[in-house]
Amino acid sequence: MQKLFLTFLYSGLFPKIPGTAGTIFGALIAWLLLNILNIESLFLITVLTSVIAIGIINRYEQSSGIHDNQQIVIDEVVGIWLAICVSFSTGVLQILLCVIFFRIFDIKKPSIIGRIDKNVKGGFGVVGDDLVAGLFAGIISAGIWQLISKIEIIQNLNY
Repeated sequence: MQKLFLTFLYSGLFPKIPGTAGTIFGALIAWLLLNILNIESLFLITVLTSVIAIGIINRYEQSSGIHDNQQIVIDEVVGIWLAICVSFSTGVLQILLCVIFFRIFDIKKPSIIGRIDKNVKGGFGVVGDDLVAGLFAGIISAGIWQLISKIEIIQNLNY
């Protein structure tokens, strides 16, 4: 059961790109959830899943001695869910923007994301950098979506 949760339904077992696979699968699940729940509910699920993940990752790391095993993708899942919530994304294109920016921040780990990844131990470190990456990705995705919307409105006014 622990492996099922940490690998997010085994998506983290995808060869070579488990983080990307977990992110895409997490985004797909978020899109499905948003068809039956509201974005506020997804946010609450994200918070609850994050807290549970921190505890389970702490136990996993204590028993295995491995920090941030690449097969663990529940952190990517909560990160992409947070990005989607922050950007208030409900459409496929908005969610795609979140995925792209989240993966950029998660892979490059600029600024505080990298410091959390390197300096914070245990489950909080594993999940924390992805939550911050999700926050940044959500803000940027929302800004770009607003810009695209404004350009579309301006173009419609010209016709």
